Amino acid sequence: MIRWIAALLLAMSVMAPAAHADDEPVSAPAGISSDKVLVIGMDGLRHDRIAAADAPNLDSLMATGTFGTSLLYANPMAATSSGPGWSTIATGVWPDLHGVKDNSFTGKRYDLYPDFLTRLENLNGAYSTYAALDWKPLADQGTFSSRIDTRYILDGDANGYSGQDALIAANAETVLRDQNPDAAFVYFGNTDIVAHNSGATSNAYLQAIATIDGYIGRLLSAIRARPTYGSERWTIVAATDHGHADAGGHGGSSIEERRTFVLASGPGIAAGARPADTRLVDVTATVFGALGLAAPGGIDSRKISSRTGDPFEPVALSGRLDETGIPNGVLGYGHTPPAGWALNTSAMPTGGVREWRGWAFTTDEFWSRAQRDQWRELNVRARGTFAVADSDEWDDKSHGTGPYDSTLTTPGYAVGGRSSVTLGYSTLYRPDGAQKAQVLVSFDGGADVLVKNYTAETVAKQESLAVAVPAGASSMKVKFRYFDATNNWYWAIDNVTVS
Repeated sequence: MIRWIAALLLAMSVMAPAAHADDEPVSAPAGISSDKVLVIGMDGLRHDRIAAADAPNLDSLMATGTFGTSLLYANPMAATSSGPGWSTIATGVWPDLHGVKDNSFTGKRYDLYPDFLTRLENLNGAYSTYAALDWKPLADQGTFSSRIDTRYILDGDANGYSGQDALIAANAETVLRDQNPDAAFVYFGNTDIVAHNSGATSNAYLQAIATIDGYIGRLLSAIRARPTYGSERWTIVAATDHGHADAGGHGGSSIEERRTFVLASGPGIAAGARPADTRLVDVTATVFGALGLAAPGGIDSRKISSRTGDPFEPVALSGRLDETGIPNGVLGYGHTPPAGWALNTSAMPTGGVREWRGWAFTTDEFWSRAQRDQWRELNVRARGTFAVADSDEWDDKSHGTGPYDSTLTTPGYAVGGRSSVTLGYSTLYRPDGAQKAQVLVSFDGGADVLVKNYTAETVAKQESLAVAVPAGASSMKVKFRYFDATNNWYWAIDNVTVS
């Protein structure tokens, strides 16, 4: 966490934390479900440092479960700091919905997007919910609300996270072994503090990971020691709120600061899977799925066991050609569309940066490494491989006369017998100058019909467009055309569906 002075003052100005001795019991009500879930939060844990640490429990969870890594947003959506990060994990939506952009928590919308434990209470108050937290703003600001049955709250900012984490582990161990919660969230903060003080590449950071891993082992042992364990189905979820620069620190847009992960092990979750389409929002839907419940409506979250089925995922990706700021080992661009799709670059001038000549298929890391801090980091609703028309990057190398003009066309979708269909896709569109972006449809090979025209407004959202189907039509194709652009901005799309 960035320990900004404002956040410290805010945390200290709210009511004083309840005093807890290390042996003080916390009573959680008896739960109702044989399906149970434990979510473990580790602040500022760079997933690429786990392998170098002595972390047998995290290693075992990876071997028996699904481990999805991804990158965070950056400003202007939100800083890579703990307020937005834990809000994203807790609520299952991105900062443009939950409203938390930094550690001041200004603009929070937990009334509309509560945490997953509060959602369970709202759904059925008989669920037993438990949270153990030693970053106090997570309680004071309502990130994990007072609707939760039992909250064990310490103040790591005032008392130091190393000792407070130990108290958190002891309390959670007792509750998980001797009581009957249905869903629990346990937060550890010291990895973040050590990264700030010693750097994310230090031996001290590896030791901090090892210490937290030991606490995880105690929690897992407590679960296995439950007298009812044999008749229960436990899912374990682990996640972090942000990464760290090598030297320590976060809040900015570097790849290292943006690194996050969601790890889950339990019934129905594939062992050893390393999906590319997992995002940090996916904790909420994973928790609900573990309890046999449908994910709440209106959120960005998906179960970690659910693959998108997006046609762009199988596209073969290559390393850089003309881009100079992307490491050689990072694969992330291609121009061969999926089966049934068509890419038209016939109106494009020759030359330009080869990676971005016409619609390209790419990844979050490759595309945002091409140029930081130009809002590419806002493409959070894309997952895995997505399509982008980036005239700004294409124009960085000399090219023939004329503007950027490229069209990506879907296969035909069956629409026979329907009066209308819904076209869905995630999009990030950033306008500048004369560039144009259009969504068009054609039925049975007929003339193009304009469905959506992007103009002078930045759009970062999940689109859902109603399309009228002419009487007698049997097939519909969709065209995404980006044109009249040179050194302008870009348009990215993903998860195209017709339903």
